[in-house]
Amino acid sequence: MMQIPKPSPDDVERFRALVPNDPRVEVKPMFGNLGAFVNGNMFMGLFGPAVGVKLSAHDAAVLSAVDGAGPFGPAERPMGGYVALPPDLIGTPEGQRWASAALGHVAALPPKAKK
Repeated sequence: MMQIPKPSPDDVERFRALVPNDPRVEVKPMFGNLGAFVNGNMFMGLFGPAVGVKLSAHDAAVLSAVDGAGPFGPAERPMGGYVALPPDLIGTPEGQRWASAALGHVAALPPKAKK
């Protein structure tokens, strides 16, 4: 059984502060954590204290090279295409830039089909 970490109230606050202020963005609960979505696709997620962003392959490679970045999600099954932001970038202009890059990347994808 996979352990799903619960974010602290501070983690939730830091995540919400990082989500780009854009009318297309919807933040909703996911597995006891939070996800930020555009057109039904998640571009940013919270997993315990970790914030993950879904980026283009190029941007993911650039961010992955930054000290403190890494896989996002459960250690046994990290989420493909997502990179965990280095914790010290959360709440900084650099962190905001990555969040905006994730929004831009995922907003360009086809909208998720309604079930």
